Amino acid sequence: MTVNEDSFTNWNTREEIAESMIPIIGKLHRERDVNVLLHSRSLVNKSVVSILKTHRFARQIAGDELSVTETLPFLQALATLDLGPSQIDIGMLAATYKSDDRGLSVEEFTAEAVAGATGANKIERSEGRDVVLYGFGRIGRLVARLLIEKAGSGNGLRLRAIVVRGGGGRAADDLVKRASLLRRDSIHGQFQGTITVDEANGTIVANGNVIKVIYADDPTSVDYTAHGIKNAILIDNTGKWRDREGLSKHLRPGIDKVVLTAPGKGDVPNIVHGVNHDMLKPDEQILSCASCTTNAIVPPLKAMEDEYGVERGHVETVHSFTNDQNLLDNHHSSDRRGRSAPLNMVITETGAASAVAKALPDLKAKITGSSIRVPVPNVSIAILNLQLARETTREEVLDHLRDVSLTSPLKRQIDFISAPDAVSSDFIGSRHSSIIDAGATKVEGDNAILYLWYDNEFGYSCQVIRVVQHVSGVEYPTYPAPVV
Repeated sequence: MTVNEDSFTNWNTREEIAESMIPIIGKLHRERDVNVLLHSRSLVNKSVVSILKTHRFARQIAGDELSVTETLPFLQALATLDLGPSQIDIGMLAATYKSDDRGLSVEEFTAEAVAGATGANKIERSEGRDVVLYGFGRIGRLVARLLIEKAGSGNGLRLRAIVVRGGGGRAADDLVKRASLLRRDSIHGQFQGTITVDEANGTIVANGNVIKVIYADDPTSVDYTAHGIKNAILIDNTGKWRDREGLSKHLRPGIDKVVLTAPGKGDVPNIVHGVNHDMLKPDEQILSCASCTTNAIVPPLKAMEDEYGVERGHVETVHSFTNDQNLLDNHHSSDRRGRSAPLNMVITETGAASAVAKALPDLKAKITGSSIRVPVPNVSIAILNLQLARETTREEVLDHLRDVSLTSPLKRQIDFISAPDAVSSDFIGSRHSSIIDAGATKVEGDNAILYLWYDNEFGYSCQVIRVVQHVSGVEYPTYPAPVV
């Protein structure tokens, strides 16, 4: 057999193994609320090729590709266990098994590693939590996609309704247009599934999820219980109200908590999942997920503060244009944002630096910031320039951040890439809030400059979902546990 034939045969074998993994992963997700991960990347609803590509990510850990032949036995072992709701990382299971010298079988090792999610230890399946989206723009539609994707067995978060303007009436084809925007996206591609419109009942049905479309111009005019909605979490992605007084208007019959997808003002807690979500009080009804840029800079800033200490810093964000800007020059409340977004670089303000204090109250360093909007529709980069409390080297910083991205509690927030030719479009669809560009990192003495890519739409939406899962009680534990 020639080298080419041998390589192709090997590929076909791995394809066949990946195909056999899909029904096991799907059944665990639907029937037991188990999310199967591979080094923090979900394998639920993934294609054969996507599963194989995700296995290649393991090269960043050991320098070698992780094979499906290595992970399949752990997946098969999980299928035999009495598992409760959880997230289980078969990549980490395979990696830790290699370093275990006790001579345990795969089945014995797996049962021990996930013991907290089995038998008498497992947590009860949630009855589910209703979710309402107030507003259906860029972030609203991506959050909707994620909620539908994660519906699984129906015992987690359930998108019950979206609220849009038009309380005084609506166009006959309004529902069709909104469904079409959910179905197709010029940046993020096609919706993974089927969408139908039931105009008679005023609903959009996406992958079996019946979503009521409510028309209202004022949040105080809506009685959600009239639509069968109760104890719901409302996600306000309009940004129209950002303080406690304004957001309290959403606390209507049927709504229990309000989550804002913009920086909160006043005493509204600004939450960056992975950093300060554990500080939320259980009875807090109003909270903010801060901004996309805050979510991009705070996790790596915490990682650097914990290891080196930070004396002061400056963040410069090079941000994609947004709907707040004008397509062509026109009147705008902000002087520069009135100039054409696709034709200009636009200097503007960012509140991300000041928001750091809310997310990292123990950080004493002064962080300043500024921003430039540039003519790309999605994916931004934050340049974080830090003076550290001690001297270090570039190699040490990169090793630290690489380890943080792979094994720490921040591994869902921080990703790490060493590709020398990476550009912004490579990060469209990233589920991490921040991706460290190893090749661009600069360190000299006590000065470190980090280049942090982020999908300011989808990566941020994933952070919003993580916060909502946390406050709703359906954020399930991960096994094996991350290294603290």
